[in-house]
Amino acid sequence: MGMLYKRGEIFWVKYYSGGKPIRESTSTTKQKEAERFLKDREGRVAMGAPIMPKVQKTTVNELLTDLKAHYKTTGQRTLREAETRLAPLTRFFTGRRANAMSGDVLTAYIQHRQVGGLSNGTINRELSVLGTAYKLGLEHAKVVRRPVIHILKEARPRQGFFEESQFLAVRKYLPEDLQVAVTIMWLYGWRRSEVMSLQLSQIDLEASTLRLEPGTTKNQDGRVVYMTPELKTLVSAQIGRVKLLSRRLGRVLPQLFVHLHGCYTGQPVYDFRKAWSHACERVGLVGMLRHDFRRSAVRNMERAGVPRSVAMKISGHKTESIYRRYAIVSESDIQDATRRLLGHNGHNLGTLPSPSVDIAHVSR
Repeated sequence: MGMLYKRGEIFWVKYYSGGKPIRESTSTTKQKEAERFLKDREGRVAMGAPIMPKVQKTTVNELLTDLKAHYKTTGQRTLREAETRLAPLTRFFTGRRANAMSGDVLTAYIQHRQVGGLSNGTINRELSVLGTAYKLGLEHAKVVRRPVIHILKEARPRQGFFEESQFLAVRKYLPEDLQVAVTIMWLYGWRRSEVMSLQLSQIDLEASTLRLEPGTTKNQDGRVVYMTPELKTLVSAQIGRVKLLSRRLGRVLPQLFVHLHGCYTGQPVYDFRKAWSHACERVGLVGMLRHDFRRSAVRNMERAGVPRSVAMKISGHKTESIYRRYAIVSESDIQDATRRLLGHNGHNLGTLPSPSVDIAHVSR
């Protein structure tokens, strides 16, 4: 039988494997956690599983570093996205032993991120990454257990979208090159990162197509869309501006969106947060997001009767469950449905036409 004892404030365990005593630190001052640790060790001995005392030295940072290498090797997540999730976890858990992870430490991390103004949704994504790091640690025999991670309640998915008049109003106050970018987002629901990274080589004016290469999108699938006449005109003009700047600088600029003037002239444009906020303020749409174009495009395709499988291919949604979250129904949609019902067969559906009554006959 195993036993618990203390060295200072830390609980240690003693158990037997193959008739030989093994003493090991639990790295915790809490008796309940130490008891669970001892039961885990006794269970491993009973099943003939290997005992790995050295895993006590594994740190959370080591697990996160392994996960980053895993992402880089497998391509399951872009390194830029991985860094965004891994950075706050690395800062908070620096120096902590992976196998000493407890519920109060996870609660402290959640409170720390909430104080920093992070939404529960963002914190859940980070906790999910931490859970994945532990799962990989189990596969690599670097940890003996995966901590229980409770998911926080999230707010309802954002419902924001642009009516066409709102889109046109905001677009008017953006620079010419950014007008091209938001038009692509509005029409096809492409992500900002996908649009802003477009290369001239991905555009075929003769065929009127825009192309995203396989492996460059979030779901790793390639996409091809056909430009509307208006968009083709806008894209053609933007290509002209970039080529003119290329000749002036004496070097080839491969990207569609580059800084056309200022100290960053010729450098790629990846974000335009300030210009976007300014344009929204000018038309009284403070708080609208560029990601709202993604919902807008899905809604527009649904209303236009585009088959869902085609719409998902255009917007880059891989699962129908996520796609449906973007198919927003507005108040005007409901009003339009009511007008359609009123016009069906000349009366309201669900009601019976009133019988004609001879009022004069009744009064007699």
